[in-house]
This record gives sequence, structure tokens and C-alpha cells, in this order.
Amino acid sequence: MYAGSLALHLWLLALLIPPGGGGVRDRLLAWDARHFADIAAHGYPDGFSHTPEGELTGNDLAFFPLYPLLTRAVASLAGVDTGTAALGTAHLAVLAMLGAVHALLIRLHGERTALAGIVLLAGAQPMALTFFMGYSEALFTALAAGALLAAHRRAWLTAGSLTLLCGLTRPVAAAVALAVAVAAAQHMLRARRPAARPVAAVVLACAGAPAYLAWVGDRLGRMDAWFLIQEAGWGTRWDNGAAFLRFLREVLPREDGWVPVSTALLVLALLGLTAAAWRRGAWPPLLVYGTAVVVVTLGQSNYFHCKLRLLVPALVFLLPPARALAAARPRTAVAVLAGAVLFGSWYGAHMLTVWPYAI
Repeated sequence: MYAGSLALHLWLLALLIPPGGGGVRDRLLAWDARHFADIAAHGYPDGFSHTPEGELTGNDLAFFPLYPLLTRAVASLAGVDTGTAALGTAHLAVLAMLGAVHALLIRLHGERTALAGIVLLAGAQPMALTFFMGYSEALFTALAAGALLAAHRRAWLTAGSLTLLCGLTRPVAAAVALAVAVAAAQHMLRARRPAARPVAAVVLACAGAPAYLAWVGDRLGRMDAWFLIQEAGWGTRWDNGAAFLRFLREVLPREDGWVPVSTALLVLALLGLTAAAWRRGAWPPLLVYGTAVVVVTLGQSNYFHCKLRLLVPALVFLLPPARALAAARPRTAVAVLAGAVLFGSWYGAHMLTVWPYAI
């Protein structure tokens, strides 16, 4: 699955790069990947950043530390530059992600659903290409799936530790911590007594992201420093989904541009699949995790063209199509998956080559 999805993504990416538009490596290290490679090479800045006019702007402190730390370790061990190390770290994370998600779905829904699930995850999602870029999505998804798998196996300290690492990777780790808390609560309710290891798992799960936010606050002298940097640099703040609803109201009636319209329709489709996952029933911690990722992503004000990329770790909306394909005839399942993978791979390549803005 890794080799096939990588080959297709890179082939379509190379095909869509215009003459003189740089190489595949340049595209895989675009946008946020540059920030991660810079942190790995030079560390974090010591303070706020400002424009020449004196206005606050974003800087590398907005990016959580685990992925660049691993990138620095890979660069040191392999003797390569941080850009190459960032890609190597991401690809190792993709392998771990596919293994963890496959194992989790086998436990929950069986082997055929697991196989369809990882094909949808790595190939058919519209922005699955970011798993193979110098981004932290693959690492976060691997850790989140590992934490959920450990919780399902009742390996509580492993689940808590992996969730702590999620919290050092992306701020949406709160969704994983909530899922681990739900799994621990279910276990203790069935046992009808509290237990030390599930409680310790929840404590560990909640420690990662707050630790980094506190470190940034201490480094810059005010505890809300990370939030100020996020809003100044990327317009990211919690607004209860007002910006996303405004985006839908502005884009859909006017049909203004392929990317805005397709983003709106695809996000609405993912919302519908999330609702379908709840209706069909699944393991509650997985439902809670995926739904929390969706809520956090759509409840913030940021660039609309980043929404699909921010949703790729959610997993929950993959369950209904994966289960349906598992129940279908093999020939039908292969045809549907092939079409979905071609579309998803093309969409990511289009966004990284034709679309001029950050993903």
C-alpha cells in the first residue's frame, strides 16, 4: 500500500508540475515543510516576530516540536540535510501509520474493512499527498492510531504515552486525549471500580500539548503567546465555525472557482460520512476521536484551502465507505477504490502544483 500510493502520488505530481516549476522534491518540501526543516536545522526563535511596520506576525513557534526533533535526529544519524531528513521522517511515519490503522481496523471490523480503509486513507483522501510531504500529518496519524489501538488492547500506559507524543506533534491531540478518556471511562464502568492505569493514561494523554504551550509562553513571557502567533500568522482562532459557515454561504451560491467549490462539497461529504459512521455504530473512542478532529478543524477560522489537509487524520469518515466496500463484490470494490485513489491522488497534486496558495 505504501509503495503503490507513493508511486501514484509522485507520478501525478511530476506530471502536473509545469515546465520550469521546480522538481518533485521542491513541491514535497513546500509551505509548512519549510518551517519544519528550518526548526530542525536552527531551532526555535527566541521571541515574537514583527513585520517592517511593527505588526505581529507568525513564526516557527506555531509548529509543535516532535516532528522537527525527529527530523533533526534522522539528519544527524543519516548525515543528510534537514529537508531530506524531513521527507525520510514523514515516510517512516507513513509506514507506521498504515500498520497502526490496519491493525486497529482489523480488531474493530475485520481484514477486508482494514484493507479498504488503508487504501482510502493513503490514496483516496483528497489531500493524502501531504502524508508523503515534509508535514507532520503522517506522524500524528500514526501516533493517534497507535494510541487508539493500545487503548482497545487495554495497554493503558502505552496509550497515554502515545497520546502525550501526539500532543507534542499537533494541537488537535486534544481529540486523541478525549478518545483515550472515553476508552478509560468505558473500561472502569464495566469493571465498576476505578483503576490506576486507565487514570494514569488519561493524565499522560492530557500532558503533551499543554506542556509545549507552557514552554512557548515561558519563552516569550506571556502564557497566550502561542495563540497570538497562530492568529497573527495564519488567522487561526476559535470562532465556533463562523468562518466556515461564511465560506459556504459565499462560495456555493456563486460557484466561484473550482478549488473553493470542490473544497466546500468535499468537506460537506466528509461531514455526511461522519454522521453515517455514528448511525452505523462503531467503537465509541474512535467515533469521538474522529468527530473531535472534524469539530476542531471546522470550528476554527483559518484558510479554507487547508481544511481538507487538516481533516486527513480524522479516520472516522473512512469507516462507512470501507465497510461498504468490504461487503461488496471484489470486482466492484477494486473498481471503486481505483477510481477514488486516482481522484484523490490527482486532487492533491493539483493543489500542490496548480493552486498557488498554501495547503
